[in-house]
Amino acid sequence: MNVEQIKQLINEKPNLSTALGMEFISTSEDDTCMARMKVDERNRQPFGFLSGGASLALAENVAGVASSALCPGCACVGIEVSGSHVKAVSEGDTVTAYAHLQHKGSTLHVWQVDIKDTAGDLISTVRVTNYIIKTR
Repeated sequence: MNVEQIKQLINEKPNLSTALGMEFISTSEDDTCMARMKVDERNRQPFGFLSGGASLALAENVAGVASSALCPGCACVGIEVSGSHVKAVSEGDTVTAYAHLQHKGSTLHVWQVDIKDTAGDLISTVRVTNYIIKTR
C-alpha cells in the first residue's frame, strides 16, 4: 500500500501523528500498512514505558492512513478502537504497528493492528473501525 501522498498531507500541519513521532511506511501488499514510533518523552508514561493511549493512537492513525490510501478524496475517521496491551516497552525502544484490512465496505473499514517491539514481541493488539466519508 502506497502511503506517500498521505504522508505529505500529514506533514503539512502539526497533528497528533507528528506530535507523537509516528512514521508511516508503504508496503508491497494492498491490504497492509505499517507505522513506526520511537518510545520517548512524547509518548511515554512517567514510569518510562510506552503509554497505552499512545499505542491506541498509533493503531488508530495507521488504520486511518491505510483507509485514506484506499479511498483517495475521502475523509476516513475512526469510530471504534479497542485494544489489549500485553507487554510493556521501555523508553528508547521503537514499536512498529502492522495494520491488516479485515473488511473493506463502501462506508466501513475494519483493521486488525498488531504493535510489536524491536525484538518482534507483541505489545498490543488493536481493532479499529473507520467510517469512510465521501467528500464533495
